[in-house]
Amino acid sequence: MDVTPNSPISLDLTGQFALVTAGAQGIGLAITKALLAQGAEVQVCDIDTQALAKVKQELPAVHTRLTDISKEVEVSQLFSEIQKRWGKLNILVNNAGIAGPTAKIEDTLLKDWQDTVDVNLTGSFLCAKYAVPLIKHANGGSIVNISSAAGRHGFPLRTPYSATKFAVIGLTQTWAMELGPDNIRVNAILPGIVQGPRQDRVLSAKAASFGITLDEMRERALQRVSLRRMVSAHDIASQIVFICSSAGSNITGQSLSVDANVETLVQ
Repeated sequence: MDVTPNSPISLDLTGQFALVTAGAQGIGLAITKALLAQGAEVQVCDIDTQALAKVKQELPAVHTRLTDISKEVEVSQLFSEIQKRWGKLNILVNNAGIAGPTAKIEDTLLKDWQDTVDVNLTGSFLCAKYAVPLIKHANGGSIVNISSAAGRHGFPLRTPYSATKFAVIGLTQTWAMELGPDNIRVNAILPGIVQGPRQDRVLSAKAASFGITLDEMRERALQRVSLRRMVSAHDIASQIVFICSSAGSNITGQSLSVDANVETLVQ
């Protein structure tokens, strides 16, 4: 939707249909709640049955489905369900991803590399492949891919993760050009150090590799963040609502950092 210069800024998503992958926990749950709060109808998928049950109990209006996005048959079934229920889709948030191994390149197992690629890269590709016809049927919409600060900085000991997050930016720029004539906007969000259990696990693994404590690792990491603080899942969700709303109607092909300005990931 076009916005005239004198139009009030609106984040309203009433009447919009959205899919959030890995939307039942962590950053994904924050995104789900933010989209719901602006009036969107939301489908989430996840691989965690307990998380899906919990979100359904907490947010009865949310549609849930157990889905491994790295498997095409499961993605196809998910979108078949969306097709039958809504007949279209306005918003796809490719949020699902895994941290992958923390290891030197010579110690990284091929299986760990492949698992990271399958979820972080192939999963985003599959979801977009099946979503695009439904978004076209809605006369346009928005795809948001979750990359990372590790998609613009090298990240020692995290080769598979960083490689896939760089690649997500490539997908974003390519799809923005390809799908722009169909009124489909495609952007990437690059979170930095996000508060939560997942970040604690990542920092703990890094701390172990350096032989230091988690608190020391956290302090070391934040010394390379301009604002010297972590960001929250709510920060990520807020940016996604903005770019999916009419307020972000001319934002596409962009990689938007929400990271308090991570200066480097080199430890």
